[in-house]
Amino acid sequence: MKDGDFDLIRDEVIRSAQTLRADETTDYDELFESIGDARFVLIGEASHGTHQFYRERAEITKRLIAEKGFSAVAVEADFPDAYRVNRYVRGTSNDGGAIAALGGFKRFPAWMWRNADVLDFVGWLRSYNDRLSTSSDRVGFYGLDLYSLYSSIEAVLSYLDKVDPDAATRARDRYSCFEHFGEDTQAYGYATAFGISESCERDVVEQLSELNRRASELAHRDGRVAEDDYFMAEQNARLVKNAEEYYRVMYRSDVSSWNLRDRHMVETLVMLEKHLGADSKIVLWEHNSHLGDARATEMSRRGEWNVGQLVREIYADASYLVGFTTYDGTVTAATNWGDSAERKRVRSALSGSVEDLFHRVGQDRFYLTFAGNEQLQKALRRPMLERAIGVIYRPETERQSHYFETRLSDQFNAVIHIDETRAVEPLERTTEWERGEPAETFPFGV
Repeated sequence: MKDGDFDLIRDEVIRSAQTLRADETTDYDELFESIGDARFVLIGEASHGTHQFYRERAEITKRLIAEKGFSAVAVEADFPDAYRVNRYVRGTSNDGGAIAALGGFKRFPAWMWRNADVLDFVGWLRSYNDRLSTSSDRVGFYGLDLYSLYSSIEAVLSYLDKVDPDAATRARDRYSCFEHFGEDTQAYGYATAFGISESCERDVVEQLSELNRRASELAHRDGRVAEDDYFMAEQNARLVKNAEEYYRVMYRSDVSSWNLRDRHMVETLVMLEKHLGADSKIVLWEHNSHLGDARATEMSRRGEWNVGQLVREIYADASYLVGFTTYDGTVTAATNWGDSAERKRVRSALSGSVEDLFHRVGQDRFYLTFAGNEQLQKALRRPMLERAIGVIYRPETERQSHYFETRLSDQFNAVIHIDETRAVEPLERTTEWERGEPAETFPFGV
């Protein structure tokens, strides 16, 4: 893009930017007016380890709950771990506090949900629910992801042990197919993908089918409690079925496994809406790469779809997509999958990227809404690079590892930019996180 064109786009952003002044009562008034009557508000993040993304997302969600009657928060987390939080915030668990309720998040990357900002939000949600007069109005907290194959198996078996021991015996027999892999899902995927072992596909499909056949009987044994318990069991059985397929195809195609995962998350969202009622309103918390419309990015050229695209296709104007960007700062991330959490410095954004454009606006914190602003839509429909940091951050390969092409005003309905951000604080701080990374000019300080 020519410098002159870049400057024209920057000037349009300057004219349209809504400054954020850290006033929780009025900061997002125009955003809320733009959201209108949307029932599905998808709030992203440009990394899985940035304090400001978690904090601002939580503040927006609190207002959606209190002012617009949203009834659930659905997050990029494993269903059984999040359901433990759900029981706590709805006052139906034995956990003594928010820290204990987050205890199910043990799998890497634990800091995504076991961090100070999520802890604060979970505590707020419990307090909010405790003030409500009826339990049916309480706001829930649910996971959409599919990595929890073995803990979901345990959840299904635990449920069936209580309601039908004979059915539990049948389920154990079906799920025993996974036993000789221990709890190594990747070993299962490798063995089945390359024909070393038979897949468990038929067994997990049969188990979900049996639960579905008995839905009316099991879900209505004891009013709302039985409905909630059955919903939990059915979703875990559905997760096992989809996770089995995910791990089986992941060695064959990155595209297929990505699409299967995001399809599963949307299936879970649709089932959650059905469970909560047709008038329910749900906030989604996931990464920008999941919640921004894939059709506006280079993902679509690879044959990939995502949650944002599928939600727009299903719910159309009832959905609203919000993204985040940042220019530099620090982030909690790992160098490799499974490594300890580190506090890493985020490099200044690449020249010509969306983040570089917003940095040149000269405001520390602002947001843009695109509806009704044709000039801004047109300006940000130009293809530009956008940064994505997941749980892995490798600044030494910044361009290849963390940037993709997007048309921003088609990707989101609104974007929030915070120029300098800092790392989210894990509840368990590692030595690597405490040490952090020295500044690039260390030890000279120039």
